Order: sequence, then C-alpha cells, then structure tokens
Amino acid sequence: MTVQRFAAVIGTLFLAVGILGFIPAFRSPGPGEGIGATVQTGYGYLLGLFAVNVLHNFVHLGVGIWGLVASGTMLSAIRFARGLAIFYGVLAVMGLIPGLNTLFGLAPLFGHDVWLHAGTALLSAYYGYYWTPAAVEVDRRETRRAA
Repeated sequence: MTVQRFAAVIGTLFLAVGILGFIPAFRSPGPGEGIGATVQTGYGYLLGLFAVNVLHNFVHLGVGIWGLVASGTMLSAIRFARGLAIFYGVLAVMGLIPGLNTLFGLAPLFGHDVWLHAGTALLSAYYGYYWTPAAVEVDRRETRRAA
C-alpha cells in the first residue's frame, strides 16, 4: 500500500469512527460516574470498548478529513502520516499517565484507547518514515525545476 492509499484508508476509517461515536446505538454507557472530566457530553464506550465523548468524536472527524485531504499528493500524505504518528504517540503515552489520561478533563484516553492510539502511531510512523527518502527526494527535484 502506498502512503497516499494509507492516508485515504485511515481518513475513511477515522471519519467513520467519528460518525459512529455520535450514534447512541454504537455507544454503550460508561461506568456510573463518568470519567471525572469536564466534558461528559456523549460519554460512553464506542462498540463497548473504546471510551469516547463528543470532543473525542470531533477529533476523529478532523483526523478523518485531514487524511482524505492529504491523500491527494504523496508529500501531503507523508506529512499526514508523520503528524499522525507524533500526535497519536503522544496520546498513547498520555493515556498511561493518571491525570493526563482524560486529556486535562476534555477527552478519555484510557483503557483500550491506549493500545489503539499506540498502534495507530506505529502504523503511521511506518508509512510516514519508511516511504520518505525516495518520495521527498522526488518532490525536492520537482520543486527546484519549477522555481
């Protein structure tokens, strides 16, 4: 799979996950008192596994749109994959730290979200950095010719 296809697939998946997070039928209620976060709206477990709330869903929608837009060119897809690797890597680490695992009270990052965020970061790093040398070199040559 090319990095552009990766961006398109991840964009589509995140867009779908973001939409599903807003549909109550796909979200089971969370434990009694919620997450101890400021934002309780839409809190629950997507597909019974992944803690989400309304802000978390908006982040998924944003990442999905970013991925679909970035899939247009190789360089933008590489930048998307690299940015996603860093972003979701940070979220995975935050999910392991008590106090930070609710993103300062804004969104749940704990439980199954940790391994999902870590897996997303690793997969994104693979596509963002494995394909980079040849793709970036081609883009630099094209930029120099155009100037």
